[in-house]
Amino acid sequence: MIRVLLVDDHAMIRAGLANLLAAADGFAVVAEAGDGRTAARLWRQHRPDVCLLDLKMPGVDGCDSLRLIRDIDPKARVLILTSSESAADMAKALAAGADGYVTKHGGRDELMSAIRLVHKGGRPVSRQTILGASAVGEDVSLSKREREVLGFLREGLTNLEIADLLGITSHGVKKRVASLLAKLGATDRAQAVARAYDRGLFPRRDDRPASG
Repeated sequence: MIRVLLVDDHAMIRAGLANLLAAADGFAVVAEAGDGRTAARLWRQHRPDVCLLDLKMPGVDGCDSLRLIRDIDPKARVLILTSSESAADMAKALAAGADGYVTKHGGRDELMSAIRLVHKGGRPVSRQTILGASAVGEDVSLSKREREVLGFLREGLTNLEIADLLGITSHGVKKRVASLLAKLGATDRAQAVARAYDRGLFPRRDDRPASG
């Protein structure tokens, strides 16, 4: 049984999600919150397996709510469920530490699958949002650390190897890899590297100066 905390500022949406999960096998809604601060308090009280968190909320938004929950439990598993299909919003949420990002426009099966995947330690991302980012060709703005991680992805290094080289945690690397995938509209690490080449984020191997 996967114990779920629902967080959304719209009561009707929370009610719909609660009914949806109640009708499915293997889920139990342990608490509901309409704002980020209440969500953090309820996380501390109930310690659910997964938090289903809205991104756009007045006051304390989804990313800030996520940080509040992470302060309580760094290993908390949080899945963003939002109406936003913006690649920038997805990148921001994943960079803030979200374990996944799905939209409210997806179907029931997609949501159930995403919750189960987050519970197992996976990182589901809405394919529709990724395809949208790729189609519109949104500008890619990477932080210095993201560029460093991207360079190591090109060399085929693992998260643990990258963490050792950069002197950060593997969780920190995992967050930046997720942000890179979102910003580049990629579904995996290899595709992220390929898209980085296409967008000129580093020179192609054939363009590098010859050694010696």
